[in-house]
Formats: sequence, C-alpha cells, structure tokens
Amino acid sequence: MTKTNYIFSLFLTFSTFCSSYSQSSDTKLSLSDKKATKNTTQLYQNLYKTANKGILFGHQDDLAYGVNWKYEEGRSDVKDVVGDYPAVYGWDLGGLETKSDKNIDGVPFDKMRQYIIDGYNRGGIITLSWHFNNPLTGGNAWDTTPKSLASALPGGESHEKYKAWLDEAAKYILTLKDKKGNLIPLLYRPFHELTGTWFWWCKNNGSPEEFKKLWKFTIDYFQKKGVHNLIYVYNTADFSSKEDFLEYYPGPKYADVLSFDKYIYKDPLQDNSFVENCQRQFGIIDQIAKEQHKIIAFAETGYEAIPYDKWWTDTLMKAMGSYKISYVLVWRNHGWQEKEQKMHYYAPFKGQVSEKDFIQFYNLDNTLFEKDAAKINLYKK
Repeated sequence: MTKTNYIFSLFLTFSTFCSSYSQSSDTKLSLSDKKATKNTTQLYQNLYKTANKGILFGHQDDLAYGVNWKYEEGRSDVKDVVGDYPAVYGWDLGGLETKSDKNIDGVPFDKMRQYIIDGYNRGGIITLSWHFNNPLTGGNAWDTTPKSLASALPGGESHEKYKAWLDEAAKYILTLKDKKGNLIPLLYRPFHELTGTWFWWCKNNGSPEEFKKLWKFTIDYFQKKGVHNLIYVYNTADFSSKEDFLEYYPGPKYADVLSFDKYIYKDPLQDNSFVENCQRQFGIIDQIAKEQHKIIAFAETGYEAIPYDKWWTDTLMKAMGSYKISYVLVWRNHGWQEKEQKMHYYAPFKGQVSEKDFIQFYNLDNTLFEKDAAKINLYKK
C-alpha cells in the first residue's frame, strides 16, 4: 500500500467513525430531571442510540390478560404468537387517586407491581399512563366539566386533592424496585392525548398557560417527593403543524420524549389517510426532536380487532417509515366487550387473521422485541 493510499484509507475509516458516532450519540442529550438515577439516565441515552437500530415494540397490559385468558403466569398473547415478549410494557395508574386496589383496567396494583418487576428483570422497558379522575367533580378522566384543569392548579379549589393524588402515585412509583433495591426507570406519559377534547386535561378545557403550569407543577412535585426514576413523555393526539404541537408544550426542560397517539379506523386498502397523517406528524416531531435533542415515540396506536391481515408489515411500517422512532406501543387485548357487544384487542393472538403477518413483522431487522432489548441491555453502558 502506498503512503497516499494509506492516508486515504485512514481518512475513510475516520469518516465512517464520525458518521456512525453522530448517528448513535448526542452530547447535548440529557434528562429534564437533573437528579435522575444512573439507570434512568442510561436508559434514556440507550433509547436514543437504539432508535438507529430499530423500533422497540410495546403492548399495553401484556402480561395481565389477553383474549380469553387472565392472570396466567408467564403468558402473553404476543409471546403466544412469536415466542417472545414485547420490549415495552404499558401500564396505567388510574385508580391510585381513589386508593383503589385495582387500576382502571381491573388489574390489581400488587400484580401490576410484579409484572413491572418481571418485565424489567428480563430487560424490558416500562411505560406508565394515568387515566386519573376529574379533580373538580370526582368524575372519571372523560369528564370534561369546564375549569376542571384550572381547579388543580395552585390556588385552585381542587389543588390539595390533586396533590394528595400525586402523593399516592409517588408512593407507588417508589415501590417499583429491582432486586438490589434500585428504582426501576419508567417512561411516564402524563396528560396523554392533550390536543384532543375527551379528557379533563385536554386543550379545550384550559389555556396553554394553565396546562403548562399544571405540567410543570406535577413534574416538580414528583421530584420534591424523591421520584427521580421517570423519563417524561410529552404526548398529543392530532396536530397540524410545528406551532400546533408546541402550543401547550411545557418546554425542553420539562419533557424528554416527544410523541403522539393515533389509531386507525378505516380500511387501509381503501383509505391511506392513517399512513399519510402519521408520516406528516412524525416529520414535525422529528424536526423538533433534532432541534431540542430529544427522542420520539409512537406512544399509542392500533387497529381494533386487526381485520387487515397485512396491517403490521404494510400499514404500520409505512406509517412509521424511516424515522428514528424509539418505540411503538399498541393498546390492550381486552377481548369481548359485553356492553359494546364487540371484540376489543390490538395485538394478535393464536389464530387471529394477522398472526402470520405479525410473525413477519417480528422477524424484520428493524423491529425489536424483548430478547433484542435484553441483548442490547438498555440499562447499562
């Protein structure tokens, strides 16, 4: 090799290294909680890096129940189909505010704690939502009585009640520990789908200033209670522009992950709007994430009863496209709904029409399930 060729070879090696490094690290990436535990900080860094390899797949309430079964140890509809658990487990805190022993989906909080620990011990990731009651009326999360949001703010008539609810959540979160007594890192998604109109905290029920104040108070309050194992996920429903997405945004110092929820309701073979709208919205949050050094996620999605047999490899993958998304989570497998007289599930089970396609989805190089997450070891360098 001539000296010129040798120097050129070194240049190519250095260029490749720089390109790879810029895609897998961000020196300005940091959590909003400056006292976050070491494992929580490491998970956040690794979620950013892992997005270059693929998308972590998640499922709500995966370990607790599925279609035609409940509380069977080690079982999962996802695992029944592909022989592997999801990489991300979604759970809900709704019910803690009333000191109920079960959450909004009927899962006992003691069982939920063990499911969280089990998933974490296998290398999985935990994300929490909270369908908490209306603090003004005591109604459920879908009670959109005017001024409910403002009532929870400092000085509001429901503020002390709201703080007591946060106390209950903090107590529970602080019980989620590993074998060594370390707090388990959690992706916490408060006030989800805030740009909708269906929850008491949604944008139709408060001004941007009121919502930002409530968000900031909540995060600050948790940290005052010693909760430093949360990665905060800012989550919307639909939005039409960068300005629309950021209208209620509390700022980069109070959020770590940018995300949205979007479900499909029309046959994707007849209507491509789901894919088009997801791509448009991912384009918007991807730009913001790059500017603010954040990561992005598809925090909730799904096609109820999955009637399209190629929904996974065709529709969902097209909806996410080439964006570096940290994780995607589909909603729960409740099964038969007596009141609505229909099936309600979002992940396939044995014999379901999209089962074969889900196996193909599982085998894609850029979809990551729990075995993949365990190999990556998201909680360590």
